[in-house]
Amino acid sequence: MKLKPFHGITVVSLEQAVAAPYCTSRLAQAGARVIKVERPDGDFARGYDRAVHGHSSYFLWLNSGKESIALDLKQADDLELMRRLIARADVFIQNLAPGAVERLGLGSEALRSLDPRLITLDISGYGKAGERADLKAYDFLVQGESGLLAVSGAPEAYGRIGVSLCDIGAGMYALSAVQQALFLREKTGQGASLHVSLFSAAFDWMAVPLLHQRYGAGAPARVGLQHPSIAPYGGFRCADDEILLISVQNNREFLRLCEQVLDDASLAQDPRFRENADRVKHRETLDGLIAAKFATLTRPQMEKALRSADIAFGGINAVAAVANHAQARYWPMTLGGDQIHMMAPPFDADWQDGSFDPVPEIDQHGEAIRREFAA
Repeated sequence: MKLKPFHGITVVSLEQAVAAPYCTSRLAQAGARVIKVERPDGDFARGYDRAVHGHSSYFLWLNSGKESIALDLKQADDLELMRRLIARADVFIQNLAPGAVERLGLGSEALRSLDPRLITLDISGYGKAGERADLKAYDFLVQGESGLLAVSGAPEAYGRIGVSLCDIGAGMYALSAVQQALFLREKTGQGASLHVSLFSAAFDWMAVPLLHQRYGAGAPARVGLQHPSIAPYGGFRCADDEILLISVQNNREFLRLCEQVLDDASLAQDPRFRENADRVKHRETLDGLIAAKFATLTRPQMEKALRSADIAFGGINAVAAVANHAQARYWPMTLGGDQIHMMAPPFDADWQDGSFDPVPEIDQHGEAIRREFAA
């Protein structure tokens, strides 16, 4: 068996939904022992859907290789067991409602006063301070509050971003924070108190619109498939009704587009299109010329022309097409008596073994954990 980076690290996670489970799932994949503490009726993400042989797609995605114990922390015995679990952990993670762990006596300050080597991570909606810090928050709400919806999608109407982007972002930043804290502890012997919020993750991604708002002419509007400050950049319909996306980032690429795809090198010297700022100003005219050319060729023909000219392109693929994409990578996972295929991790590493461990049933490891951590 290959040695993984976090072998020997124990993570206790009082978690639910997406953000914290995302973080701990990646720690588990890297070899950490992750003890997932659930309510007696389980993480509610178990019931989000029944898409995969009766199981939740969300839960399968984010809980491979964890141990599950169900605890009712309103009961003194279970709360005491929770304290014993944390006392032997390297990392304690939680994403309950604001103030919940403090009311249980499991807040970061209290825990780290008992064990300075402990790394605690709190994941919240809006952070630990400020007038909204006490609010519950879900991904969709933070998409709106953070401004992501204001700069995404078509001009005509707002549209929810189709994946749990803020949850995932918070989970990724949480993972990064835990990794940094573990690395620092190796040097100092001291743990850390970490806090990540869904809003802070989205706020980081909003840097360019926010800088435009604060120091420029204002934040860019929703422009659909276009880019507010780059042209040509957008989607164009081919003769077979397929839409191809192109992104031209500099004058060299624009010259190749004109010469080799549009068959009109003079366009690159047209004063309306000579520089990117000119092209943005005259975007409607330029897009019309590009659209006319795209309309004469099918998607495969246009892809061939764009590839030959070394112009970046992509299609608007339906999920059914992405599932069978040439670049799609899957790993097997055992699910009861079946084998399913889950999306492989987004990076390759020597310690990976090419498969996912199963996800736990509710309290599957409860009896064994109770014995191990008995008073």
